[in-house]
Amino acid sequence: MRHHHITHAAAATAFAIVLLLVCTPTAKSTPLPWGGVGSGPASAEPVDTLREVVVTATGTEHLLRDVPVQTEVISRRQLEAYGGRSLEDILAGLTASFAFNEDDMGSQMQMNGLGNSYILILIDGKRLHGDNGGENDLGLIDPARIDHIEIVKGASSALYGSDAIAGVINIITRKYDRDGLLIENTTRGGSHFDLRQHNSIGFAIGKFSSLTNFQLQHSNGWQNTATEAPSQTEFLITDSRNMTVNRHTNWQIQERIGLNISPELELYAEGSFYWKRIYRPSGKYAAVDVKTYDLHYKNASAAIGGKWQPSERAIVTLDIDWNRHAYYYLFTDTTLVDGYDPWGNFTHYFPYFPGQSNLQSDQRRTMGHLKGIFQLHERNRLSAGLEVRHDWLRAPMRVDNGGTVTDDTEALYVQDEWGIGRKRGTTHLLQFTGGLRLDRNRQAGLHLTPKVSAMLSPTEWLRLRAAWSQGFKTPTPKEQHYRYVREMSGTYLYLGNADLKPQTSNYGSLSAEITAGQWSVSVTGYINKVKDMITLVTIPNYRAPEEYQTQYELHRTRQYQNLDDARTLGIDFAFRYSSREWAFGGSYSYLNTDANQYDSEHDRMKAVTIDGTAHHKANCYVTWNHRFRRPYHLGIGIYGRASSKRFYQLNGDGKAYHIWRLTSTHDIQSRAITSRGLTLRAEAGIDNIFNYVDRTPHGLHLGTTSPGTTVYASLTLRFQQGKRTFKPIKTNSKQTHNEED
Repeated sequence: MRHHHITHAAAATAFAIVLLLVCTPTAKSTPLPWGGVGSGPASAEPVDTLREVVVTATGTEHLLRDVPVQTEVISRRQLEAYGGRSLEDILAGLTASFAFNEDDMGSQMQMNGLGNSYILILIDGKRLHGDNGGENDLGLIDPARIDHIEIVKGASSALYGSDAIAGVINIITRKYDRDGLLIENTTRGGSHFDLRQHNSIGFAIGKFSSLTNFQLQHSNGWQNTATEAPSQTEFLITDSRNMTVNRHTNWQIQERIGLNISPELELYAEGSFYWKRIYRPSGKYAAVDVKTYDLHYKNASAAIGGKWQPSERAIVTLDIDWNRHAYYYLFTDTTLVDGYDPWGNFTHYFPYFPGQSNLQSDQRRTMGHLKGIFQLHERNRLSAGLEVRHDWLRAPMRVDNGGTVTDDTEALYVQDEWGIGRKRGTTHLLQFTGGLRLDRNRQAGLHLTPKVSAMLSPTEWLRLRAAWSQGFKTPTPKEQHYRYVREMSGTYLYLGNADLKPQTSNYGSLSAEITAGQWSVSVTGYINKVKDMITLVTIPNYRAPEEYQTQYELHRTRQYQNLDDARTLGIDFAFRYSSREWAFGGSYSYLNTDANQYDSEHDRMKAVTIDGTAHHKANCYVTWNHRFRRPYHLGIGIYGRASSKRFYQLNGDGKAYHIWRLTSTHDIQSRAITSRGLTLRAEAGIDNIFNYVDRTPHGLHLGTTSPGTTVYASLTLRFQQGKRTFKPIKTNSKQTHNEED
């Protein structure tokens, strides 16, 4: 699909026309069945959605309004109304706590001042596996499969272990386990030949159910500027072929099988395969944009498990999963690089020819998780669990010790929840949650991680929450042993550090939430202090290993090191209002960070701002839903997001920006269609309607990678037998969050 540029004047005119349209009074209206937008701080659904069931904050079921830890939910209806093309698009557009910079290695994500490696991403309660270069490939997550997203900010290591220092994002997917058949197709196209394809086939016969999902994602990529700022030259290159986002294609197939042996026992098995290729154009400047290989990824996963409920007061779950993430160079031209000859001997400048590949890293992880939830009393619930984890990394070109390293972790945890005082509806006057986790890591030894949270509900409309928790993160095998050379705008050497210490944190928060009629307002203040924070630090080139000094003309050498300490301090504010047709709201996040970092070149400590920090981020929305007489339902939404300047220690800061989006949904529900079990839905929209483009030269930091104004349209056709076909996977306990389509 060809990219259509829209001028500022035309976009402003279209914007005004839409506002005029949605502000025009109508004679008759009812809420849209698919429509409305979300719950949580940045939602546009009625306040009643605070009765949605969530599990991520405590690992047990709570109504959203009653969970003792501040939790944000992006609901299924919000996802459908927003029409996001990817998880990055969804999180950046619907919450003010996230920032992204998309690149070849994955998603440079930041949550309340802390980056990828401090954010734990779960899919149905299981860890996402796809790390490469400290980043996650969020293309593994198909937006069309998401039922809702639960976000818990702050350290959650007492419950989830390592990596959960900044917070947890739990992607709850849909599944099919009712009698009958489901066939679903969603095709979406947009500017820059952005194609998203989703297909599902599900069926259930008696106690057996199956759901097969396929997704395909493709984009031709885009180039916001041809200007390059190579650090090893004194002039700007104005005809670089480097892209802002490269052309890429990925596809994934997933299968889940369920077996309900009895009302008390459920079993499942699932697996997936994921393939991705990033196409990199080659230019004429050897040190800047000449590329002789594309990037190739192969992921696979398998899992088995089950849930046993011997009584109404006890639930036991067991999950065992295996994941693999492999990353290759796929050569497009004859290239001399470090490699292995036909006899298995390592050699410098080994020739690779077009079509051949060279393994860069193969990461594999095996995990087992046994958990029990026991209702000891109406006011007391106990959870306990055991986890074992084995990590295996093979990187022949990038890791010492023969190219392979491993790590092992075992953990025991316990959590107790109890209520005090009279009940108001489903909530006690005062609710406490306390937890403790014991980790044993082969590298870091033993470590205890506690957490405490409380919620006071003096009235039906007021909730006061307080939380304190510690975080714990062990150094990864890559941070300890990885070493590689990156030749782009200079020759950069990246080194691991076997002497790294584990990172710990102390997180505290206070929040208040007021719900009155159609209004909801919340404010949260937090502080997160991280000790021995691991980050890349520039060191003198003469400290690089001798073989790299002689083989390369190093521009910069960077090594993973422990910072002395780091701190993030912030305030999150959100409000929303909803009526039968209208909804509006927004959220704002203020963030301040600082860290003490050792300057090895001058042998002193220096104060720095954590890379990627923006002091101010905000978003807002206005939605309107109208049901015309059968068969047409219409939804229109206007969304805005903004960020102040993002600060970096090297290569310049990212510019401030604001971007606006217009979406529309169209549902056809004629009796001729619905009587046959069919559902028809169309979506269309314009993103970045005022055509803002960050044209910062390549090699420097961007505020946003948006290509400017883009358009999209999608069509969904679903055939299903029976009602309430989809519901979230039962990750930890029996879910009650079911919605009819």
